[in-house]
Amino acid sequence: MVIVLMGIVALLADVIAPYDPYATHYAYQLSPPSTRFLLGTDQMGRDLLSRLIHGSRVALLVGFSAAFIGATVGMIVGVVSAYFGRSVDLVVQRLVDILASFPLLILAIAVVSMLGRSMPNLIIAIAIPIIPLATRVIRSAALAIKEFQYIEAARALGASPLRIIFRHMLPNTMAPYLVILTAHLGQAILVEASLSFLGVGTAEPTPSWGLMLSGAAVRFVERAPWMIVFPGLAISLAVFAFNLFGDSLRDTLDPRLRRGV
Repeated sequence: MVIVLMGIVALLADVIAPYDPYATHYAYQLSPPSTRFLLGTDQMGRDLLSRLIHGSRVALLVGFSAAFIGATVGMIVGVVSAYFGRSVDLVVQRLVDILASFPLLILAIAVVSMLGRSMPNLIIAIAIPIIPLATRVIRSAALAIKEFQYIEAARALGASPLRIIFRHMLPNTMAPYLVILTAHLGQAILVEASLSFLGVGTAEPTPSWGLMLSGAAVRFVERAPWMIVFPGLAISLAVFAFNLFGDSLRDTLDPRLRRGV
């Protein structure tokens, strides 16, 4: 329900938001929550509620895009590595080990610092650390699928490696793929907020939850605590919802984890 509500708010942000998220009301700078501004205003007099509503668009866009790209590339790399094995698998797994050795946030900071600050670069920077995590999980599933008889039958019938990979192996790794995708949605949203908070993510005046925290963290923590509380609650609720959804989906798709089995 939280995810559906978040999606509806993002789609109808222009209708739901009471004010333009970029509009400044200098007469109401650092105004506390009131009937006029339900969640208060920031240091520039911008309505926090409107910026939170429009910030859900940034969170969902970056989260879904980064998780989808990272999980999809990881799935393809993992299946290719498992199918060809030997030297191909050895080289791929060593590259995966190198990427996985870096903390997710540190690697994302390094990538976005090299590519520059923009929304596409931010998505790529968050997607790259997800690739090795997805590759390892999908590879383990693909190694088992590789030994099934229908794969041997396809080889005997003269099917090419590309046909076997994309026609027979990739569709049968969809269950772990969906789990990885949903499990990393919340993480991608959290990393986007962290990068924006550190000043290497989205730039002003984009309504981003992490950027809203960055502008309020030090200077206004005592004077205007609502500038920190509401964006923090939005990030926490979104990450919690996606993590809970990922765990539930894993329990549903994996029969070993179902209750009573």
